[in-house]
Amino acid sequence: MADTTQASPKDEKRAQRLAHQITAFAKSHGGSAEGQLAHIGRGTVRIALVGANGEWGTLVAPSQDTARRAVEIAGLTLQDDFDGDLAAKVRTGPYEWKRMAGIQMGGPRNTPDA
Repeated sequence: MADTTQASPKDEKRAQRLAHQITAFAKSHGGSAEGQLAHIGRGTVRIALVGANGEWGTLVAPSQDTARRAVEIAGLTLQDDFDGDLAAKVRTGPYEWKRMAGIQMGGPRNTPDA
C-alpha cells in the first residue's frame, strides 16, 4: 500500500533548507558526505554528517520525516550506525580531543547530586 500522506508546505520548506545545508557541507568538505540519523528526543532527529575530507558536523531536524526528506533531496548516503566505517572516516583535531577529555584536561567538573 502506498503512503498517501504528504508533508505540509512548512515541513517541505524545512526539508529543503536542511538539504541545502547538507549539500553546502558536502561541497565544502571534499565534495561529498555520508550521514547517519539518530532520534535525540521529542521527535527531533540529529543528522550527523561526515565529509569526504573527514570533517564532521551535525544538523537537527524537527522530525524523522523531515530529516529523511532532506537527506533524499540532498542525495546523502546514509549509514545505519555511527560506528565502524563511518566513525573511522572522522578526523578529529586538538579542539575535539580537549573537549572530549573534559575533566582530565581541566574542564568543569560534574557536581554530585546532593
